[in-house]
Amino acid sequence: MDTTEERAGGRTVLTYGTFDLFHIGHLRLIERLSQMGDRLVVGVSTDEFNAQKGKKSVVSYEDRAAIVSAIKGVDLVVPEESWEQKEADVRKHGVSVFAIGDDWRGKFDHLEPLCEVVYLPRTQGVSSTEIKRLLRVLDPAHLDEIQDAVNILANLLTHYRDLT
Repeated sequence: MDTTEERAGGRTVLTYGTFDLFHIGHLRLIERLSQMGDRLVVGVSTDEFNAQKGKKSVVSYEDRAAIVSAIKGVDLVVPEESWEQKEADVRKHGVSVFAIGDDWRGKFDHLEPLCEVVYLPRTQGVSSTEIKRLLRVLDPAHLDEIQDAVNILANLLTHYRDLT
């Protein structure tokens, strides 16, 4: 593990994420990460990289990067454009600690020869995926599905009443 940065008086922490629909879990993660070192570098997934992963963000990369960079404790935001860039970013930024949510446990152990790898517990009860699922009810197509279901139930109730 390269400790040049630590000898120079600072520990650099690196993480990555999409940070879509920014919520308290994101904020708490960044707060924990900033306490782990002297400098925090955050890789924010670009819209193009999210598309490669089969994800679509509600908020654009530019806006997500601006939000993350405005948070106290974040020193640098870099675009995450591929899975392969992590090793290069560790070297480029003199990273001492690579940290990410524990839903990724084991996926980045290959970085351990270069830096400490830490998997942090997620904030319980909140995730962008869950927020997107809940917001889906606002989608016009989903509202049509709900209306169809209501009509079917109304027809069944009418039919049931006619039988009794």
